[in-house]
Amino acid sequence: MKTANKHLQTHQESAFPVADMICYLTGCSDTPHPLDLAMHHRISRLTGGLSPASLLLAWLDWHLHLSFSPGKQAELLRLLENQLYEWPLLLSQIVGNQGMLTDEQIQTSDTRFKNESWSNWPYNLISRQFLQAQSFWDSATTGVRGVSSHHENVVNFAARQWLDMIAPANFYPTNPEVQRKTFEEFGANLWRGLQNWGSDVRKGVAQQMHKSETNEDLPFRPGREVAISEGKVVFSNHLIELIQYAPATETVYSQPVLIVPSWIMKYYILDLSPHNSMVKFLTAQGFTVFIISWRNPDSQDRDLGMDDYVQSGFYAALKEVSKRCDGASVHTAGYCLGGTLLAIGMAGLPNLEESGEITVASMTLLAAQTDFTEPGELGLFIDESQLAMLDALMWKQGYLDGQQMAGSFQLLNSKDLVWSRNMRRYLLGEAEKSNDLMSWNSDTTRMPYRMHSEYLNHLFLHNDLAQGRYQLNGRTVSLKAINTPLFVVGTEKDHVSPWRSVYKIHSLSDVTVDFILASGGHNAGIVAAPGNPKCSFYTSKTLMPGEAVPSPDEWLNAAQKSNGSWWLHWSSWLANQNSDRVPARQLAEKLASAPGTYIFQ
Repeated sequence: MKTANKHLQTHQESAFPVADMICYLTGCSDTPHPLDLAMHHRISRLTGGLSPASLLLAWLDWHLHLSFSPGKQAELLRLLENQLYEWPLLLSQIVGNQGMLTDEQIQTSDTRFKNESWSNWPYNLISRQFLQAQSFWDSATTGVRGVSSHHENVVNFAARQWLDMIAPANFYPTNPEVQRKTFEEFGANLWRGLQNWGSDVRKGVAQQMHKSETNEDLPFRPGREVAISEGKVVFSNHLIELIQYAPATETVYSQPVLIVPSWIMKYYILDLSPHNSMVKFLTAQGFTVFIISWRNPDSQDRDLGMDDYVQSGFYAALKEVSKRCDGASVHTAGYCLGGTLLAIGMAGLPNLEESGEITVASMTLLAAQTDFTEPGELGLFIDESQLAMLDALMWKQGYLDGQQMAGSFQLLNSKDLVWSRNMRRYLLGEAEKSNDLMSWNSDTTRMPYRMHSEYLNHLFLHNDLAQGRYQLNGRTVSLKAINTPLFVVGTEKDHVSPWRSVYKIHSLSDVTVDFILASGGHNAGIVAAPGNPKCSFYTSKTLMPGEAVPSPDEWLNAAQKSNGSWWLHWSSWLANQNSDRVPARQLAEKLASAPGTYIFQ
């Protein structure tokens, strides 16, 4: 049976290039030449989806403009001379301090050199030299007149990647922390590191052979340790399972909450362990909660597009929630890409034939962008050349694999997620400590070919939604058509959806906006349950329609900081939209118990 399935899959994959060739020869579409796709596909497999042409163009832009900038060259030369002149002074200070440097001189803000052993000779000089090299190359790759901002960011990013790779903390001879550990444990740490390396290699080989880990292999398994809130699947189609959760109070607010998570992640990030489950929190506050669980697409879903995700995803769920709650107005909330989808769907809701029967009470955007002019470091991978390479990567298999996406996100923070991790696992021999959020992050998903291409082209590259050009089901939609109050959350350290980009919804909508800036990053800032001592958030006054929109920095300067979770603030905001309560809505028939079946794909 497995052999038959393998032959069928091989036949399906090989059929796509043939179909593309026929389509190209007959002129029935704008499909690129299949030979070009085949070549780009092979290159993308070697480069992990990165475009060599894009990197080369960025380097040429920077190099040529730097060559024609004698003033910038002189500035860099002075910086290099100052760093070289510093060495005799540092050496004399080290002699006077018996081989020690002060904390200010060693710049302990870099976590790689915080261990006290880095303050000893000669490692203090090694780390100091590396930090100076970082400073030099950061200056060299920025501020060169004439270089496009995109190319400048790419070159600066590439320089940081190379420096992070050759950092002295990554190697045994230049890492005193590893050497001390080896001496104390008689090399046992290196033996454990070798075992850790072997385990990682086996996992990598298994993934390459399409024998990826299943949910059962995760430290925190959905339906057992996480995603255990009581609920039932009350609706399903080829794209979603809609889960309704059991009430936790005798009465509930009349308006239910529908959560639209991103489909580049499993939904249960919002229903992790009981102590940090947003679902459990909302039901305890007296809300009827529904959440979408997305199907994990495969090669047969290659032609699913953004319209399908809106129509068969958000709209289908919204109709079902409205029907099950006797036509009550629905609070909607979207996280990350799910928030962008929610905004598109809400903008197109007036065009929906059944929209007269459905009312939406509010819309909450959680770390979700609607304007992509400042997409953060993800924008490094978005240009025409890069998208052509990604299209070719997805062309044959019909989707973007979760491991391929995970690699891109790791690259954004390779210092911590790759090199420092490898040092601790392979040189210090430390076991990787897992938690529910890290375990969830390993539960990867896939993206359909057509949808991912449309998303990157129309939103990231051309910013059609913010510019008023985005089309849903053949009709142009506008964010100005949204007529419900907005609650918007950005997170301070978000490299996926930078909060200043999320903030731009103020200028794109004509409704009241309550904006919250939460501490933490893209995931930890949203999963900020009450009781977490690290949580805090900023708030300011509600911005009314027609009011002048302050800049992000002006807003931050006027905002008030509160310690604790923003979830409580959001819950009060939802309750204030409508305080009517009704008897708790009990779960009736079921297709499956929560967390459903799609989550295990």
